[in-house]
Amino acid sequence: MRGLQAEGGALVWQQQASEKLEPGQVRVKVMAAGLNRADLLQKAGMYPPPAGVTSVLGLECAGEVVEVAEGTRWHVGDRVCALLAGGGMAEEVVVDERHLLSVPANLSWAEAAAIPEVFSTAWLNIFELANARAGEKVLIHAGASGVGTAAIQLCKAQGNPCWVTVGSQDKLDACIELGAEGGALRRGGIAALQSDGPFDVVLDPVGANYAADHLDLLAVDGRWVLIGLMGGREATLDLAKMLVKRTRLIGSTLRTRDADFKATLLADMEQRLIPLFAKGELKPLVAKTFSFEDAAAAFDELASDQVIGKVILLREV
Repeated sequence: MRGLQAEGGALVWQQQASEKLEPGQVRVKVMAAGLNRADLLQKAGMYPPPAGVTSVLGLECAGEVVEVAEGTRWHVGDRVCALLAGGGMAEEVVVDERHLLSVPANLSWAEAAAIPEVFSTAWLNIFELANARAGEKVLIHAGASGVGTAAIQLCKAQGNPCWVTVGSQDKLDACIELGAEGGALRRGGIAALQSDGPFDVVLDPVGANYAADHLDLLAVDGRWVLIGLMGGREATLDLAKMLVKRTRLIGSTLRTRDADFKATLLADMEQRLIPLFAKGELKPLVAKTFSFEDAAAAFDELASDQVIGKVILLREV
């Protein structure tokens, strides 16, 4: 079994021993795998996998079940997508059966691979950790990213008006078409959103660059969920503003959560979100697909910051 790893900043296909199934596990033949910012960071040597996790890249994939351990709910031939701590960019992957979602018949392999990481990230942080209630306003940074496009659709489906920050007008137009009420271009600064607020929830993969502005943009009892540090890790904050507004700053990661936490999250998504995918009310936004053998070009495409939605590796069949 071959898997894609990072060595010295380069991508290398390496032969891997096939894992033996343990109780509660499923073997999936990978048909597509989604790229995420975490993969770029791991390739650059800045985000190693958690202890005990394979060094093969890939936090999400989609494919066909080819082997199951006794007692699992899945069957050989089932179409599934998987949330992973690593290993998705391989010919096959062994997964905790609880970390799989069923793939509706109306979705392609590429679309299915664009679901697990970004929709679970958006769902967890906006609707579980921040507990966004219908009608509350949400501000989504990097709105044209995989997580951003998922978050916009989830907000629309749950009755939460949302605004975005993006890097270009074409990205803003795409976000509005997906369901965002409006937004701001990064170069103009996010303070331009003051008239659209105050916001009850902020989904923030940026960090330091926007930190001070959030204290002005958030409503009383607002929830600021920090999921990334693309704009730096150190910021100066006026704690008096946080105190007066009763602001909650929530740090959140998903990759390092334990297996039971992820299982509960995915069970909720299976019940509440998969039916919306089946009805077409939610739709993964695939920007571009590449063959697995052309993975280097796919990584370059994501790193260019020009894509709207997800970059997907697709197995040639």
